[in-house]
Amino acid sequence: MTLEIGYASPVDVDAYGPYTVRDPDYPFVGLIGDRVYPAVAGRYHLYLSHGCPWAHIAAIVRHARGLRDVIGVSYVDEERDGRGWAFRERFGPDRANGFALLREAYEATEPGYPGHISVPTLWDTVTRRIVSNDYDTLANNLITAFDGVVDAGAGAVDLYPEDLREAIDTTDEDFATAARRGGLWTSEEGVVINTLERSDAHLADKRYLFGDRFTVSDIRFWVKLVRFTRTYHAAVAQDGRTLVDYPNLWGYARDLYTRPEFRETTDLSVHASSLSAGQWTQPHDRALSA
Repeated sequence: MTLEIGYASPVDVDAYGPYTVRDPDYPFVGLIGDRVYPAVAGRYHLYLSHGCPWAHIAAIVRHARGLRDVIGVSYVDEERDGRGWAFRERFGPDRANGFALLREAYEATEPGYPGHISVPTLWDTVTRRIVSNDYDTLANNLITAFDGVVDAGAGAVDLYPEDLREAIDTTDEDFATAARRGGLWTSEEGVVINTLERSDAHLADKRYLFGDRFTVSDIRFWVKLVRFTRTYHAAVAQDGRTLVDYPNLWGYARDLYTRPEFRETTDLSVHASSLSAGQWTQPHDRALSA
């Protein structure tokens, strides 16, 4: 059966009004691996945005976990009007359903859905409904749900090893708390500087956050760092420093960018417009920190 592709018309604020951020609402909290949603290759599809850090985490996890042939993906356009997330030629179509608007997936799941339309969104092609839009649990679910499906010897990485899970959860919550306080998102500049300085010192003799072990915590942290110049620089304008002024963090960020799962899921024109691709590929010597 040929999929009928739909593209949204160009952004038109006059016709549809401006995009307005609703109160965050993540009502779909299903998990792959339970009775309703078995872990089956080819059954699920991710709706993502290059600009959203939570969607970026899901994209990197999908790649690093070896799920590119297991879970499909479509990217929404970065520009929005009152219709919300839409599919346009720049980032390609909805490859699962041919929807023009991501809202259509929410309406198919819950007719008349009044809430927040968000990415990442995980879609089930069998029941034709959303499994999850809960960004907080989605990444770890992708990591653990397909243990019996993905060949461990096929390059997949154990991003959430059992012996580190408690420490990983604590680390991720620390970063999330800083974000909620404004430390990595708004203008609470003192918290930003403190977070960056502590992390820079921590990485002075460690290649990754957990020494020589690459985990999902590195992914969650990196998506903030790659957006630092574009999204967070206003938060530290009075301090004047940017990512390149933290030598260990900057080397760490470049080291991770050399990994295919980071490089191939990152659109630098969206994430870090003031840093060139050439800067991101400069030598870093981080392997010596392992």
